[in-house]
Amino acid sequence: MASLTEIAVSEGAVPEVDIAIAGGGMAGLTLAWALLRARPTLRLAVIEQQGAVERSVSFDSRSIALAAASVQQLQAWQLWPELAAKACPIRHIHVSDRGHFGKCYLTAEQFGLTEFGAVLEVEHLGQLLQQRLQNVPQEQLLMLQPDHIVALQQQQDQVQLQLASGKQLSASLLVVCEGGLSPTRQLAGFALSTEHYQQTAVIANLALAEPHQERAYERFTADGPIALLPLPGKRYSLVWTTSPEQAARLMQLGDSEFTAAAQQAFGYRAGVFVKSGARASYPLTLRRSASPVLHRIALAGNSLHSLHPIAGQGFNLALRDIAALVQLVENHTQNQPTDKNSAAEIGGYAMLRQYQLAREADMQQVMTLTDGLVRLFSNRSRLVALGRNLGLLGMLLCDDLKQPLAHQAMGYNAMQRLQAQLKEFSNHAAL
Repeated sequence: MASLTEIAVSEGAVPEVDIAIAGGGMAGLTLAWALLRARPTLRLAVIEQQGAVERSVSFDSRSIALAAASVQQLQAWQLWPELAAKACPIRHIHVSDRGHFGKCYLTAEQFGLTEFGAVLEVEHLGQLLQQRLQNVPQEQLLMLQPDHIVALQQQQDQVQLQLASGKQLSASLLVVCEGGLSPTRQLAGFALSTEHYQQTAVIANLALAEPHQERAYERFTADGPIALLPLPGKRYSLVWTTSPEQAARLMQLGDSEFTAAAQQAFGYRAGVFVKSGARASYPLTLRRSASPVLHRIALAGNSLHSLHPIAGQGFNLALRDIAALVQLVENHTQNQPTDKNSAAEIGGYAMLRQYQLAREADMQQVMTLTDGLVRLFSNRSRLVALGRNLGLLGMLLCDDLKQPLAHQAMGYNAMQRLQAQLKEFSNHAAL
């Protein structure tokens, strides 16, 4: 069998793949790996604008909070065994409202669990995915980087892609995983709703004088939440949401001044901060595509939904996008050889309609939750403050009221609903 590279260089030929993935970041590479595990005979292409980079994990590495259900999904894709030792479990969650009496404590033990989830530095996942995909034969995976899509044409059974390098590509399905400012999403003509929160997130890692005991903190302030996520060693990943003006001032501080500012803003409940690493900041915006699909094209990850980080749901939501796509590809190629005729079912109307149905309710629920939390806890009204603090106090005193918050943190309900819906789709297809 000729490799995709050999096909590409043959005279007049346009390489054909089953699925082209625009974006080679965490979401795009995770999707590629999960698809190849599910259907090793698939032919994939990953198109990434950035050149190949050597990823290294340092004190300043950025982190993601993974819900327990997301950890289970990474285990199913055979990724977690190599990541577990590099992640920090979350066994305790502390929620508070600065300047008010409301507080809530959650412990995994209360719910018969060992942990709510884990915090992982993104470079560990990036390194692992790159290592795994480097070993995939070219007959299965074509990596195109640095390159990007400059034109596309949707046809009945495929989408034709023109790349900046001059290369052309034909795919039964194009999945866009390029992030919140995706150029391919715009090129394809997806309608997008955007709402600016007038808040900016400042992120950095903090070193502690004492161990953090695997506690995560969410502290609400009038300008936005401050989150501390435990990392291996005596470190926290800080996500400090504040006004754009305050964020600009924080970015100008020296390291010791910034460490002192973080200590003053958060207090000493999480311990003594002794060092801060490199900082980054970005404005917070709620983005959502009007539809997750167009003919032969699907959006996933931040290209489909960009959320406020208040509840740490962004990458967990993206993993459910990926899980849905992988299962639907399995459903639509089950018991069929992966030739051109059967591959045309990948990306067809039936599959993309099911993807739309499988993702819209989950997205709406998560976006409503995060947006509601932003508005509830960024509101300076004394009456609203009283109401939210009574709610936090109620959860502190009554374990039953903690269940919804704990289930959201673990992600089990959303993953179970998704799996049930995908199973229903599969059963209907089998009839």
